Amino acid sequence: MIKKKILVTGCAGFIGSQFSKSCLKKYTVIGIDNLDSYYSVSLKRRRVKELLKYKNFKFFKIDIRNYKNLSKLINKYNFNYIFHFAAQAGVRYSKIDPEKYTSTNLLGTLNLLNCLKDKKKIEKIFLASSSSVYGECKKFPLRESTKLAPINHYAFTKKINEDMGYTFSKIYDMNLYMLRFFTVYGKWGRPDMFFFKLFKSVFDKKEFKLNNNGNHDRDFTYIDDNCEILLRLMNKKINKKFDIYNICSNNPVNIKKIIIYINKHVTKNLNIKNIPRNILDVKKTHGSNSKILRIIGKKKFTKYQEVVREIFNWYKANKIYKY
Repeated sequence: MIKKKILVTGCAGFIGSQFSKSCLKKYTVIGIDNLDSYYSVSLKRRRVKELLKYKNFKFFKIDIRNYKNLSKLINKYNFNYIFHFAAQAGVRYSKIDPEKYTSTNLLGTLNLLNCLKDKKKIEKIFLASSSSVYGECKKFPLRESTKLAPINHYAFTKKINEDMGYTFSKIYDMNLYMLRFFTVYGKWGRPDMFFFKLFKSVFDKKEFKLNNNGNHDRDFTYIDDNCEILLRLMNKKINKKFDIYNICSNNPVNIKKIIIYINKHVTKNLNIKNIPRNILDVKKTHGSNSKILRIIGKKKFTKYQEVVREIFNWYKANKIYKY
């Protein structure tokens, strides 16, 4: 039987690599990534190495900003589904190098859409957005219809991506869907995100700088839940040509409470230093997942207490703190 083909951009990233792995039991996955050095390239290579253990996975080092190379690859394969995760990540870094966010997130996405606009056999195209497009809101849970108010350049690029997606879907009759990811965590996660930064401080025996005294609430979504939602969404009939979905657990957790739990149940070696709030960080994220659940059906979400020890032990065993 011929397996359907999925293109995953950003396959060396956290979500891209783990979603690719979840697809490889049933599908052929073609993954592309430019192996950018924003964070550890060796960690990204390790993720790709794990994927290359599967015969039905192929990897190409391609930068989505290079239209010629991207177009050549897309014309070579008859893709059934597209998952676009490639982007310059990181909210705080967008203040340091906004030009990189503009070129990668905007020009890169535009290149991809231009390559796909005439490919009528593609069943669905999914583009990664972010909960950061909501900005600093006061009414929760955040729904897809909530007015957007991004407060940093990263979030602005994601909002523009959504606008581009809508325009291309309407003009070129594309089945295109935006995925607003909330805070995703788990094994193979990004070193610059909360859990792994906290774990690294333990093994480096350094203090962990806790923004705003930990008075932030985050709608954490476990990576396995995230991948399951995407797989189910890919295989469901969607009646709209374009739509937007929150990908979240609908269960915000206070950062300070997580630290207290980890210090009690996972490791006693936390050294916390409270620092003022970073102006680029929103105080709270809490998304409604009622819309996505109406399409994919009921879903039980993983609580951090169920997996954080396992993630910590994996982090230690794989020496991720060295990356």
